[in-house]
Amino acid sequence: MEQVGQRKIDGLWLTVVGIAVLFFLILPTLIVIPMSFSGASFLEFPPTSFSFRWYEAYFTSPEWMSATKTSLIAAALTTAIATPLGSLCAYGLHCCTPRIRNSAQILVIMPIVVPVILIAVGVFSLYAKLGLNYTLAGIVIAHTALALPFVIVTVMSGLQNYDFDQELAARSLGASRAYALWTVTVPQVKFSIQTGAFLAFITSLDEVVISMLVSGGENATITRRMFNSLRDQLDPTIAAISTCLIIVSVSALIGVQLIGRSKNVDK
Repeated sequence: MEQVGQRKIDGLWLTVVGIAVLFFLILPTLIVIPMSFSGASFLEFPPTSFSFRWYEAYFTSPEWMSATKTSLIAAALTTAIATPLGSLCAYGLHCCTPRIRNSAQILVIMPIVVPVILIAVGVFSLYAKLGLNYTLAGIVIAHTALALPFVIVTVMSGLQNYDFDQELAARSLGASRAYALWTVTVPQVKFSIQTGAFLAFITSLDEVVISMLVSGGENATITRRMFNSLRDQLDPTIAAISTCLIIVSVSALIGVQLIGRSKNVDK
């Protein structure tokens, strides 16, 4: 009985700590969203008046709309490139020997471990020689390099729970490896691939450090313009833009979860 009571107490403490950590993580969001509806000419919390003026300022600004378009296009292209490349890389690593796989995994996670500012400086120096600074192609390539590790790690996690005997059975019946991969393996790990695609999209959309160095002019991203705006003045439009980005991110996350849930229901 004492052990059961101690377990309940330990579980209660873990629940309290978990709730406290979650509240700490979402607290900035709970502050930013109300601030975006303030009618004041400066950032204030709690807002003393209610208004959509900053949303109107955002959606009617050619500069903000151009930056938003650039970011969405870059995020979409990054997702379209990083998802298949990362999935194929994860598949290849999973089929390798454990020694090669473990060594390769260290290289895969390097973009996550290395400070982003160092990567940004290196990318900027390389792009200066290649003429890719301030181009959409340069932004997409840099964002893809950052997003690939998230896709690879996510898909590899899904492949660990996949029974490869199914693919081997298809190949023994005459299917090519590529056809067996597409028709047998991919459907089984589809949710992991979709999750990796979501992470790639969010990584590109929220990236600011590299974008500060390699984007600019007509190809400035929304995060770069937000940072510059905060540096020059505390424009409440930033709160409205942040709220829109939160809505996009949460909507994408809910969509991925709904797709994964519908897949489990079909099974």
